[in-house]
Amino acid sequence: MPHFEIHAEDPARARAFYTGLFGWEFTPMPGGEEVDYHLIDGKDLGDSLTGGLMKRMDATPAPNGPIRGCTLTFEVADVDERYAWALEHGGAEALPPTDYPGVGRAAYVEDGQGNVVGFVTPAETES
Repeated sequence: MPHFEIHAEDPARARAFYTGLFGWEFTPMPGGEEVDYHLIDGKDLGDSLTGGLMKRMDATPAPNGPIRGCTLTFEVADVDERYAWALEHGGAEALPPTDYPGVGRAAYVEDGQGNVVGFVTPAETES
């Protein structure tokens, strides 16, 4: 089963950011209290993808630096609206909304916790 983890200096602030950005819900994981580990649940994650959010175990990377690991990209209905929301709620620009022919409209933001997260609205396909 595919699983991803988001590391955060301030897990409570990160949970609030991702709840607002994607509508995710977080549940404390038994046995993960030492690192404030929470399991992620979201309607757009599907049945085969799981995620967790936990306290970062080292210093948070400096803003505006290179990618610090993997970049997770999630489908959203409106890239521009989610991008604006992220910037208004502690996120910072990593890649402004951009159209990619045959792919769709995508953007990346820094989440205020040293991570970069992306979102995409797929291009409409002609039938």
